[in-house]
Amino acid sequence: MVDLLKDGDILYHGSFCEVRIPDLQKCARYKDFGQGFYLTTDKKQAESFAKISTRKAIENGAVASQRFGVISAFRYNDNAALGIKIYETAGSAWLHCVVAHRKKNVFGDILEDCSRYDIIGGKIANDATNSTIVTYMAGAFGGVGSASADDICIRLLLPERLKNQYCFKSVAALNQLSFMGSEQVWM
Repeated sequence: MVDLLKDGDILYHGSFCEVRIPDLQKCARYKDFGQGFYLTTDKKQAESFAKISTRKAIENGAVASQRFGVISAFRYNDNAALGIKIYETAGSAWLHCVVAHRKKNVFGDILEDCSRYDIIGGKIANDATNSTIVTYMAGAFGGVGSASADDICIRLLLPERLKNQYCFKSVAALNQLSFMGSEQVWM
């Protein structure tokens, strides 16, 4: 289950570098909940992302060889009226949202609905689950969006093992984050 964000919650972001001031322009577009700054309450998950991000940055030539990733910590300050959508479980609504953001011309109504929110939260479809979602999007489990295909995909994802993530999609949402510090995690 994914909880609503509460004032004072500590959130973590894993990357190849420290992030003091998030910039939406630098955020990738085709992630689970669209373009935005992704955080989690699970520090171990952020550590995993920091390592993955560092490996990818080295492979892409964005950084020279480096033997550490960085976890940046933020406090969430709930002092603005934001549009927040939380997918509490990894069910078909969550799956359709992830697919809508990853594959063009699928679930357009969901994309339109999601564009109204400053923050979207839910389970994370990480690198370990990516092949299952790609297989689902290819129609291997049946028609994308059909109840049977959804059920097969969700069962294979083992949703009870998935961690949470929060995508901060607007400047107003980012303004609710206070940078607390960072730490290096060794590869």
